[in-house]
Amino acid sequence: MARPPSSADPHLQFRRTERLPSFIHSNLPDPPVTTTARLRAARTSGGVDRISHLPDALLREIVSRLPAKDAARTAALAARWRGVWRSTPIALVDTHLLPSGASASSLDVTAAVSQILAAHPGPFRCVHLTRGRMGEHPAHLRLWLRLLAARGVQELVLVNRPSPSGDVPLPRTLFAISTLTRLYIGVWKFPDAAGLAAASFPHLRELGICSVAVETGDIDLVVARSPALEILNIQGTMNGVHLRLISKSLRCVQICAFVLESVEVVSAPCLERLILSECLGPAGGSCTTVKIGNAPKLSLFGKLETGKYALEIQDTVIMAGIKTGPSMMVTSVKTLSLKVRFGVHSDIKMVPAFLKCFPCLEALHIMSGKCDHPAGKLNLDFWEEVGPIVGVRLRMKVMTFLDYHAQQDEIAFLQYIFQNAQVLKYVLVSAVNPRYTALSADDMFNTLYGLSDDLWLSKFSFAIGGTHGPEGGEPWTFRRGADFSDSDPLAPVKFIIRAAGPETHQQKPQAGKTSQQKPQAAKTRQQKPKAAKTRQEKPKAAKTRQEKPKAAKTRQQKQKAGIPCN
Repeated sequence: MARPPSSADPHLQFRRTERLPSFIHSNLPDPPVTTTARLRAARTSGGVDRISHLPDALLREIVSRLPAKDAARTAALAARWRGVWRSTPIALVDTHLLPSGASASSLDVTAAVSQILAAHPGPFRCVHLTRGRMGEHPAHLRLWLRLLAARGVQELVLVNRPSPSGDVPLPRTLFAISTLTRLYIGVWKFPDAAGLAAASFPHLRELGICSVAVETGDIDLVVARSPALEILNIQGTMNGVHLRLISKSLRCVQICAFVLESVEVVSAPCLERLILSECLGPAGGSCTTVKIGNAPKLSLFGKLETGKYALEIQDTVIMAGIKTGPSMMVTSVKTLSLKVRFGVHSDIKMVPAFLKCFPCLEALHIMSGKCDHPAGKLNLDFWEEVGPIVGVRLRMKVMTFLDYHAQQDEIAFLQYIFQNAQVLKYVLVSAVNPRYTALSADDMFNTLYGLSDDLWLSKFSFAIGGTHGPEGGEPWTFRRGADFSDSDPLAPVKFIIRAAGPETHQQKPQAGKTSQQKPQAAKTRQQKPKAAKTRQEKPKAAKTRQEKPKAAKTRQQKQKAGIPCN
């Protein structure tokens, strides 16, 4: 049984503010219609209606891309159009039913939705209802869901507006709409176990659960009743929940701002991405357990916080200083994201323990976390005593480091990476916004310039940047993680290699950061003379190349140890 929220629970306080709708809406899918299109019947000089001569299938395609109220108005264009919209699968979005900029009451929204549902016989390919307080109109909601179930709705976004009366239970009818392929629900309460007993989503591919009051086992049951589910997005809940993932179809799981006791990947043979962002631990300050079981295709794993999550692989809890064996390694992971408070000893000591669990790592993304009470400095020999880490030494090609504060422990970590990563190609270090530190941007950059050794610069491209954004970066969005066309959504920049070679590569920052990083990027480019000096040291570089057989021997030892890198 999940613990009840306390009155001091930050999520409870957050849910009661007006920020909650925007917090949820930022992660909702966009409706497949436009509000800017205008449909006008073009006529020849003889008054002939050209559009009406188009085939019925093409007319229905045109109407299906219009907001519901505009689709209904096409009946006035010509006699040919009067029956088109009634036979077209339409998209119903309640924000499109009211005049632009109008502040409508919940009753107005309810009346407009009811009118469309009564007038159109279906099917509805997409329905987004996010503007009303549906708890005030439970009879209408039950009727709407019955109509949508009967009329084959495929995509449904159902977000209730926060109400002082508390959470509103979802009608059981929702869990019997078998035609759904995408479902997002927000600001509700799951029905009891009896209400979920009949849940069945045979075609559901994407499920979003946003600020919904759930008990342990609720989400597990819905996932189990969704045999085609590929994307599971969970955002914001008050209760601590134990989540167990068993699915033959899941490819991507994202959990954001969620009070999480534990998440266990029991069996997910198709799971490729597991992203945990800004999750809160259970009551009492204990860590959230993240257990990886059967997930042979897991290639992207983040955003692990070393002081907040307890990582468990198979049946072994990963602890600082543990001797890592083959059964404790996840060889499928190529991309890893960590958040580390470099001012906290226990956090730093977990970093090598985590890295050793991913021997085939190719991209590492580090976020330096805020530390209100630094716990001194580590022994300067700490990273020397760590020794080589297989993934860092032989596989890692890309590393990014965000919110750099110029702390001694951060510098020591970067030195370890630079000295040990033999195939590293690209490095980005981005300084924290100067508003959040006593150092100026130039002071932080100077520590990095001093870190730039001639030999290291000859091995990889080293970019230095900064940001004017918030500490910790922008909030994570589900769109980023679920975009499978992006092989690394965790990367803050994209490294693009031109045909001329790595010297001419460009970095393409995320939108909104380019203008902020230009001045600092210019400073980095001023280091070219130093890089040129490095290129003159050919005999030394040649000596480095002779060491490749030694690296090959290390790889042979790795294979002998039973670490099958994919």
